[in-house]
Amino acid sequence: FYSPETVNSMAVWEIQIKKFKTKTFLGDVAYLTLTVPCCFCVTGDGNPKESSPFINSSAATNMDKSQQYDGNNMALFEEEMDTSPMVSSLLSTLANYSNLPTGSKEHEEAENNEEGSRPSKKPLGTLMGVYLPCIQNIFGVILFLRMTWMVGIGGVFGSFIIVFMCCSTTMLTAISMSAIATNGVVPAGGSYYMISRSLGPEFGGAVGICFYLGTTFAGAMYILGCIEILLIYIVPQAAIFKIEGLEGPEAEAALLNNMRVYGTIVLSFMALVVFVGVKYVNKLALVFLACVILSILSVYAGVIKTAIDPPVFPVCLLGNRTLLSKGYDVCAKVIEIDNETVTTKLWRSFCDSEYLNATCDEYFNNNNVTEIQGIPGVTSGILAENLFGNYLEKGMILEKRGLASDVDPDSPTTNSNRYVLADITSFFTLLVGIYFPSVTGIMAGSNRSGDLRDAQKSIPIGTIAAISTTSTVYMSCVVLFGACIEGVVLRDKFGEGVSGNLVIGTLAWPSPWVIVFGSFFSTCGAGLQSLTGAPRLLQAISRDGIIPFLRIFGHGKANGEPTWALLLTASICEIGIIIASLDAVAPILSMFFLMCYMFVNLACALQTLLRTPNWRPRFKFYHWALSFLGMSLCLSLMFMCSWYYAIVAMGIATCIYKYIEFYRAEKEWGDGIRGISLSAARFALMRLEEGPPHTKNWRPQILVLVSMDAEQNIEQPRLLSLTNQLKAGKGLTIVGTCVQGTFLDNYTDAHKADQSLRKLMETEKVKGFTQVVISSNLRDGTSHLIQVGGLGGLKHNTVMVSWPRNWKQPECHQEFRNFIEVVRETTIASIALLVPKNISSYPSNGERFTEGHIDVWWVVHDGGMLMLLPFLLRQHKVWRKCKMRIFTVAQMDDNSIQMKKDLLTFLYHLRIDAVVEVVEMHDGDISAYTYEKTLIMEQRSQILKQMHLTKNEMEREVQLSHSKNVSTPTSPTSPTSPAAPAGGAVARPDNKGAEKEKSLLTTDVRRMHTAMRLNEVITKKSKEAKLVLLNMPGPPKNRVGEENYMEFLEVLTEGLNRVLLVRGGGREVITIYS
Repeated sequence: FYSPETVNSMAVWEIQIKKFKTKTFLGDVAYLTLTVPCCFCVTGDGNPKESSPFINSSAATNMDKSQQYDGNNMALFEEEMDTSPMVSSLLSTLANYSNLPTGSKEHEEAENNEEGSRPSKKPLGTLMGVYLPCIQNIFGVILFLRMTWMVGIGGVFGSFIIVFMCCSTTMLTAISMSAIATNGVVPAGGSYYMISRSLGPEFGGAVGICFYLGTTFAGAMYILGCIEILLIYIVPQAAIFKIEGLEGPEAEAALLNNMRVYGTIVLSFMALVVFVGVKYVNKLALVFLACVILSILSVYAGVIKTAIDPPVFPVCLLGNRTLLSKGYDVCAKVIEIDNETVTTKLWRSFCDSEYLNATCDEYFNNNNVTEIQGIPGVTSGILAENLFGNYLEKGMILEKRGLASDVDPDSPTTNSNRYVLADITSFFTLLVGIYFPSVTGIMAGSNRSGDLRDAQKSIPIGTIAAISTTSTVYMSCVVLFGACIEGVVLRDKFGEGVSGNLVIGTLAWPSPWVIVFGSFFSTCGAGLQSLTGAPRLLQAISRDGIIPFLRIFGHGKANGEPTWALLLTASICEIGIIIASLDAVAPILSMFFLMCYMFVNLACALQTLLRTPNWRPRFKFYHWALSFLGMSLCLSLMFMCSWYYAIVAMGIATCIYKYIEFYRAEKEWGDGIRGISLSAARFALMRLEEGPPHTKNWRPQILVLVSMDAEQNIEQPRLLSLTNQLKAGKGLTIVGTCVQGTFLDNYTDAHKADQSLRKLMETEKVKGFTQVVISSNLRDGTSHLIQVGGLGGLKHNTVMVSWPRNWKQPECHQEFRNFIEVVRETTIASIALLVPKNISSYPSNGERFTEGHIDVWWVVHDGGMLMLLPFLLRQHKVWRKCKMRIFTVAQMDDNSIQMKKDLLTFLYHLRIDAVVEVVEMHDGDISAYTYEKTLIMEQRSQILKQMHLTKNEMEREVQLSHSKNVSTPTSPTSPTSPAAPAGGAVARPDNKGAEKEKSLLTTDVRRMHTAMRLNEVITKKSKEAKLVLLNMPGPPKNRVGEENYMEFLEVLTEGLNRVLLVRGGGREVITIYS
């Protein structure tokens, strides 16, 4: 029911939409949506396009587009109304842009299809949108479970260095991230989006997967921390594998098994909560954040309280060794009860009976039992004792410094199970790996960019403020823990010497349970956040389509929840749960986070150094040197934490990089790697301008001239097969063709020809460039290609053109003339020329020769092209099994034996393996067949000439020929003699012309004789060769004998299947020197 005008206007709009989808001038944007009359809506293809010109653009409905240009002011631009929007409409689309949170493409589609409007979510500011989420993600399980132990083992000084180094790394990374995040909109994917759009799909995919794995293992670490708090500090009796009564490895194995069982249960529960709905996780986020803040405040309150009223928190020592709290009831060997000396539980632990005369442990007899305060307070001066590290081997007893101990160095340690022992061997780099996860989480703000009121302002301020806050807390905690808590208590990882209490909890005020429950709920919340964020990150990577085998994980529920990605995340997280040790999992996720941060710094440094026009961050406090320093710190920390984990992480990233590169992710994101390529290409081209390459660096840079049929398909596809087989030289390849016509009328044909060339190059695996020119005639077009192909110093030095097959046909007369002009132009330009004859018989790239020869007929020296080409061909699998033979021609005066010897020496110095044979050609009489062949050739040339005369010229030629026949009949007996006068009475009218004709004919006979003799020898020796390479004679200087030149080449190669005619470029291309 639409009018024809309406239907036509819709068709026009559809065409323009297709045009819009190929333009780019606003950078990385989302969908193009044009609303047309009568409820028709034309959208994109369903995939986000980085090159769409508008952001959620919407044209006016019920209004012809020309009305936007109403008025005299816009009349000048009426012709461009279909391709260029008005500034007002463009600004309107920008102002109405709304970005959605990470992984919410379905939400966007649902919102576009929604009939009714719903109230929009209130945008977040810096505090709620960036600062607090970063605080929640940075503070975590390491602070509560391992910070005190790290201070005790590494000392205040060593721990402070670790904290400062890690916090400096994240601060420098935050500066780089702020620059990238404020250089435009950061949609779905957060940090992955920033890296991939800055470094390209290969780096983006590799680092994105590493960041995903880091987030997933972080979830495992938080779950293990949660279980550790539950089973050790809250309800130890809930353990399935009982630890009571077990010692050493058995107790350790039981603890790890408990962690595995409960960890799997908690992981399943958390995955179910995330699957049911993220909204429940988000609602609990504030509760978990409150637990973290409350726990930290209670620690500071406890520190202040120790200065006023230190708590009574005794630790029992035997000599200088820390005793297990479960091994004694009273910190004494004996006690007085009713004036009677009674032994204690501690006595019974070291003696064979409860009586005073019992036999006891030697160390127990020689040392006294001492009770010290575990938390002497911030004013006690214990800081000096805790200043330096005390690294322990696994199984070593925790000992207090400065306390006397009487021990026999020769006697073995007995009853070691009564003391607090080190559970792992500790060293500085181990502490770095365990601690670093506590400073991750700095990208929580950038991942929420879609919810922020002003992301470009909030992300830098909120992230840097959060890192400053957490760094201050960490550094102050290192100093305060060392100043308040006794060293043996700090080194007691699980609180075995302080009645199983959480060490940091002993410092908290008003109660240790504040820290215990606060840390428990905060680790639960962090685990849920990891299980929520990791699947969305994987979904963003999958939907980018750069890793084909991950595409299934881009699908999800109708509301966009990534179900399959959540399943994979839970499975990978279970690997961390099976490892079961918090200290073993922490370095793994440290590797992945450090690699991600390293590439964020690299991205910022590259963009800054390349100075791309689009690099205009609003955040100005960055510098490439800071980014390189951050990158160097990340790389150093990776190998400090664990060199073998670092190598594994890099191996994973490299495999993903090569996988994406192999499948050639066709993504143009304006990334920095592409910018590096452009800068490097420009630098290399400028260097090439400094002079011609040395002979050692010479390689064939081939311009392949192909012809197209009426459908713009290539007529000689095997030319590209041969080009591919010659590419062992790794040189430049340009495939060029010419389209006849004018640029305005034939641009579409040229574009179609270009696409055909690219498609065939991809099929034949030829890496190079295409060049299509439009010219009024093919001769000029080919000449233009030879003249202007390449760029600067990177120009072709070799031209490959196919032999004109049907050159003898009258309709192909111009074709062979064009061919000869190519020969002349390459000669003038000092460019080598390759002419494959019978190109259709050449092997494809899939064929293999299992035997045979490549024969080189070296008649004249061409700079070494004839030697180099077979060597390059034999590098390809098609020709690899073929042997190389070199034939050279000796004249009567040459010493053939010496020639062969010299040639073998020459080949030896060239490092080329070949069989050498010298063929002697004696001077012989010119046969009658040669004369006959030459005469036929001359007659044919005359016929071809006459075919191009006008009608009047042809009539005059006939009359002139008739008069000549009457006056001067020609004797047929001798084709070389001029026409004799009849009876000797009548002379020729032009004696000079006759002499010239005689000279030309004599020259042609000699050339025909040479061609036939060479062909006879070549056919005899190389009839069965897989390929014959032969010097190509030069064209005639005058244009009279062009047909004869073609005939000579035809005779020279007659009877040979595959011939490659080679003409050198006038310079040496191969050398004997290293």
